[in-house]
Amino acid sequence: LMRPLQGCRGRGVVVGTVTLCLAAGWALQTPVGVSLVVPQHNINATVAQNILLSVEYSCRGVATIEWKHVSSWGTSKIVEWRSGNYINISTAYKDRVTTFENGSIQLLNVGMRDAGYYFITVTEEHGTNTYGTIIVNIYEIIYEDLHFVAVLFAFLAAVSAILICFMWLCNKSLHLFQKTTTHKLTASTTEEIELETIEC
Repeated sequence: LMRPLQGCRGRGVVVGTVTLCLAAGWALQTPVGVSLVVPQHNINATVAQNILLSVEYSCRGVATIEWKHVSSWGTSKIVEWRSGNYINISTAYKDRVTTFENGSIQLLNVGMRDAGYYFITVTEEHGTNTYGTIIVNIYEIIYEDLHFVAVLFAFLAAVSAILICFMWLCNKSLHLFQKTTTHKLTASTTEEIELETIEC
């Protein structure tokens, strides 16, 4: 009678252990906290462009998103919002920032001061958070290059005009020379005819 009871107890321990392992595996596969994907970590733009700081976050609960800008001019908070709730945009960015549901922001009409590091923090309501960084490089439009092209174009146009005038003058001179030569030939032919007439 004792042996069957021990066998059942041993099987119960094995089944309990397997069930516990399966439950632990299921718990590990269930997404916990918050995740963040930053597809583009480096953005290049020119002055006066609009740029999109693109991210994608996922969260089981309600999340708070915060963006900060760090540069040689200092650190500034751009915007903070809670999904489906409030949006708090700082005064310096009031008319220049658009927020999106996935956590992305768009900066309008960027300037040289907008270059630097952009940090996003996504915090779940239970305290779990994650971070992301995007580096933004802003370049000035170099008008000196356009100025050089304009000067070169003007120079080539002037040279072309001078060459056209020179060719026109050469053509005129050639016509005058041909006219003079024809007139002299005509005069000398007339003289020969006159001389022949006199000799006769």
